[in-house]
Amino acid sequence: MFGLLNINKMAGLTSRQVVNRVQRLVRPAKVGHAGTLDPMATGVLIVCVGPATKLISLVQQQSKVYRSEFVFGQTSNTDDSTGYVLDVLDPEPVTRQQLDESLHRFRGEISQTPPQFSAVKVNGQRAYKLARQGQSVEIRAKTVRIDRLETIHFEYPRLQLEIECGSGTYIRSIARDLGRLLGCGAVMSQLERTRIGDCAIDDALNLDDLTPETLSNALLPPTLATRELPCLNASQSQCERLRNGQWLSLDPQTDWTEDRPIAVLSPDGQLVCLASYRERDRSLAPKQVFPAVS
Repeated sequence: MFGLLNINKMAGLTSRQVVNRVQRLVRPAKVGHAGTLDPMATGVLIVCVGPATKLISLVQQQSKVYRSEFVFGQTSNTDDSTGYVLDVLDPEPVTRQQLDESLHRFRGEISQTPPQFSAVKVNGQRAYKLARQGQSVEIRAKTVRIDRLETIHFEYPRLQLEIECGSGTYIRSIARDLGRLLGCGAVMSQLERTRIGDCAIDDALNLDDLTPETLSNALLPPTLATRELPCLNASQSQCERLRNGQWLSLDPQTDWTEDRPIAVLSPDGQLVCLASYRERDRSLAPKQVFPAVS
């Protein structure tokens, strides 16, 4: 059991509940998800199985695409429609020109404050746990990346967007901040994640279709998690050295840097290890070694 599962998460389930259902099928193999979806959200949830749990952080760093609906004229303590929603009194309707001018402010690298009901930690505790206790906490803003923000449909008060973004972006926060900018308030009412890296919603597996019989065929290669890393296509003898924990000397023309891991692949395309590069003697040291798959 070594690979990724592209699961189409249903509304109402937590990401943890999806992991638990997969866990029951693959015990004693480890299982973990790469990127939380709120219970109201649907779409692509990548579940890493077995040694692939070591690759979770790499999947989380990959670009994500969402389809979302915002409703203007409302605010919420959760920044979405699942919380305590209040109607804004006499909001001024938003025009298409105002919308387009405002959306421009949310493209590129932006400063974003996560919602009060979020999994970020404040003084060692999850913000949502404090929020459920009625505490309002100060959450630090962070820089996130919005690569694409396109209007799919707009008819006030509803706006449908497609958003391509980097890791750590809260779509609920975009709704909240867009509503504030336009002076009418806004909440997120729907969210579907349609892609993470190369894993798309059209290829996702319904959780109810996942059985001990279908699991093996559903597992995707772990190399999908390393698609954005520098790669070494190693010989069989080089793979054996790395799997035995030995350093590997490289050709002088190597132009890698020391700040990124290197994905090492075997002649048949299997992920052998993640390695670190040492520039002074142009060598690789294995850091995370993965089992050979027969």
